[in-house]
Amino acid sequence: MNTLLSIETRNNVLQTMAALLEINRAALISINKKDLNAYKGDDISMFDRLKVDDAKVDEMIAAATHLASQEDPVGVERFSFKHENGMQVYNKTASFGTILIIYESRPDVTVEAAGIAFKSGNKILLKGGKESLNLNLKIVELWHQALEKHNASFDWVEYLQFNRTETQAFLEKPTQKVDLIVPRGGEKLIAFVKEHATCPVIISGRGNNFVYVHTEADVDIAIAIIINGKSKISACNAVDKVLIAKNLPNKKEFINKLISKLREFKIQVMADEIVSKNYNLEQISSNEVWSEEFLDYKIVIGEISSSEAAIKMINNYSGGHSSVIITKNDAIAKIFMENVDNAAVYHNASTRFTDGGQLGLGGELAISTDKLHQRGPIGLQHLVTNKWYVHGNGQVRS
Repeated sequence: MNTLLSIETRNNVLQTMAALLEINRAALISINKKDLNAYKGDDISMFDRLKVDDAKVDEMIAAATHLASQEDPVGVERFSFKHENGMQVYNKTASFGTILIIYESRPDVTVEAAGIAFKSGNKILLKGGKESLNLNLKIVELWHQALEKHNASFDWVEYLQFNRTETQAFLEKPTQKVDLIVPRGGEKLIAFVKEHATCPVIISGRGNNFVYVHTEADVDIAIAIIINGKSKISACNAVDKVLIAKNLPNKKEFINKLISKLREFKIQVMADEIVSKNYNLEQISSNEVWSEEFLDYKIVIGEISSSEAAIKMINNYSGGHSSVIITKNDAIAKIFMENVDNAAVYHNASTRFTDGGQLGLGGELAISTDKLHQRGPIGLQHLVTNKWYVHGNGQVRS
């Protein structure tokens, strides 16, 4: 286990990393072009996540800079207690130790995830996908330059250049201590990690997010939020399903306008039996489609009889990530938000805000759909465990 670096050293490394990303901006974009040209798959969402342009480099720099400015999440007192025998008891945050993150496609994770882990005193093992190998290796090289400049060991950020068989073997019998694993990617990757891992896994779950348009909805807000929800189809916070209240005033006009808007953005519109029949849309093949995360230019519209039915349907089919209610009725919104079993629930706002940076964390390691130990975006302050510090002067328990 690496000895915890001082907060000054950790911050200096992060600031140096931000500077190196700026200096190497053109090289990073050029290397990414090699990865993009080499990608032969047909997964449009993976290709979208793979791309790095000036805006994406800006995001990486901002992530490293912001992390350097944040308070140290290690050693924060959570609880204190003076025992009747005179012992002083403290509970403080502590680093996990070593975190393995397995991810597909996104080279920015190599900056943001490593930065969050490093700032919170953890060693990070990065296992990226082969589709982004060239850029990942370059970014890790920059991490090592930043660490070397401040006399810190390269061990803090390590890249595992493993194929699938080697990854499975490492998960089943790690050649070094691993305290936590975070898989970031599709359902197949998550299932693979859960099956083979021998230490705790935080599930960075699938999306399949819902918007419920209540009878008292502002329909202009509803359309804006649904369209925004499909603005980045590769994101886990994208909208895939829309439930429309059966008794929505001017329902026909609203649905026709929504379909027209979605088609403007080249989104394939499917529907349940009732809506498909009434609006001449492709009917979904089975109810199982309600469970699918699309990561594609697709959306399903359905009609729903009540708020209770909407809540039940979302809890049955959604990925546990994010859901929205569009309504002017605050009381109905409160019931919806309290009873929908998702990591993030919204009233008249887009699911696209389920993101560490947007929700005030400054960045995220992943977005967890697990309930232990953190739900939703996992930020700097969540990438710690805790330990007890007990000070005495010879106390023994009778």
